[in-house]
Amino acid sequence: MNGPESQRTGGRKFDELRKVKFERRYLDFAEGSCLVSCGRTRVLCAASVEDRVPPFLVGSGQGWITAEYSLLPKSTIQRITRERARSGRSQEIQRLIGRSLRSVTDLAKLGERTIYIDCDVIQADGGTRTTSISGAAVALYDALTFLKENGIIREWPLSSLISAVSVGLVDGDLCLDLDYSEDSIADVDLTVVKTESGQFVEIQGTAEHATFGMEQLQQMLSLADEGIKRILAAQKEILNIPIMANP
Repeated sequence: MNGPESQRTGGRKFDELRKVKFERRYLDFAEGSCLVSCGRTRVLCAASVEDRVPPFLVGSGQGWITAEYSLLPKSTIQRITRERARSGRSQEIQRLIGRSLRSVTDLAKLGERTIYIDCDVIQADGGTRTTSISGAAVALYDALTFLKENGIIREWPLSSLISAVSVGLVDGDLCLDLDYSEDSIADVDLTVVKTESGQFVEIQGTAEHATFGMEQLQQMLSLADEGIKRILAAQKEILNIPIMANP
């Protein structure tokens, strides 16, 4: 287990995040956008608003938020073939992003319109799904601000910011925010999504090479909580909000 003076590959401490950076309003034409970096992982998140909803919501007065996720061809060392149809992995991740954003949004306050969140991974070094969620939350906030400031919606629909981080067991060590070199050999990989009030949105835990017990799970959740608080602080700083509030 983690020794007091031990460090991970690259010199990080076991409870240390990679450098997180949000570049707000990165695109000129999107209602909300954010380039988010977590170490060497970079994701461009764009929020687009359309005045239509999926067929199952027509006439309901309720809006929708959905996401698309993809890896660009040279986002990894080996070129990835551009996806013509979403792979199973991409579909699973974009559903996670969409679920996470909808969990903190009052969709009735959107009216019958859809916010599409496109998360394009331009460089991948582990944690692309968690980085996408954290960046998408910033892009969504700005898209909702656009709608509110232009009188398109009357009430603020977002109840909380959300962010996400990974934790895992690597060679018996508990690690926060796994990069690819760690994620690829992790005994246990856990993805945690939480609100700023500390409520869980989603927990995805997998025993890749070894099982884990309740004590280890609690340790991982506690470590994830500390990481998420730091990411939320970075989100609030770029959005210039001390607490979640109407813009």
